[in-house]
Amino acid sequence: MPNMRYLILQRDTKLEFVEMPTDYAYQLSALNLRLNKEIGKLTAHEVPVLPVAVAECDHLELLREQDQIVSGLHYLNELEQAFASIRETEYPLISLLTEIRALQAQMEQWYEEEAV
Repeated sequence: MPNMRYLILQRDTKLEFVEMPTDYAYQLSALNLRLNKEIGKLTAHEVPVLPVAVAECDHLELLREQDQIVSGLHYLNELEQAFASIRETEYPLISLLTEIRALQAQMEQWYEEEAV
């Protein structure tokens, strides 16, 4: 079984738990920080609300039934869809989408290799 890390994200008062391969967890944390830094520069009216990365850990055991762990690929797919739907005219949104899609492609390849 591959080594995984867990990113704990906070969106308002809700926590989200994202499972990433250990070698890629830092990339998702860095991407989250960059997106949160840049999202305020967007001028579009429909900008997604992003969670903030608050912690990473090697082992995670959820104690509440309503909490779920989502795969990093699932999280990145949702993130890409949210940013792809933004109708931005001023900020070079393509640079953010490129970063999201690059990590998304790495995760797709990782999951394909792990499924073998």
